[in-house]
Amino acid sequence: MFMMMILNIWVIFIMMYLIGNLIFVSKRKHLLIVLLSLEFLVLSIFFFMLIFLMLIEYDMYMLMVFLVFSVCEGALGLSILVSMIRTHGNDYFQSFNLL
Repeated sequence: MFMMMILNIWVIFIMMYLIGNLIFVSKRKHLLIVLLSLEFLVLSIFFFMLIFLMLIEYDMYMLMVFLVFSVCEGALGLSILVSMIRTHGNDYFQSFNLL
C-alpha cells in the first residue's frame, strides 16, 4: 500500500515537471508565461525534494535554502519583466532587438 502511494506521488511529480517543460518550450513569445512556467518547474522540484527528504528521513534545511534561491530567481525575473515593459511597452520577445 505504501509503495503504491509512493508510485502515485512520483507520477504526479513527473507529470508536473513535464507540463512545466512543455509550457516553457511552447509559449516562448511572452516573458510572463515563461516566468510562470519556470516557477511551476521550481514548485515541482520543491515537491520532489520534499518527498525525497521525507522518505530518507533527512532534515528539511536544504528545502529552506532551495526556497531562498527560488524566491531570488522569481524576484529577478519580475524585475526583468518590469524593466522590459517600461522600455518596450510589452513583454513580446519579438518586439525588441538585443543588438
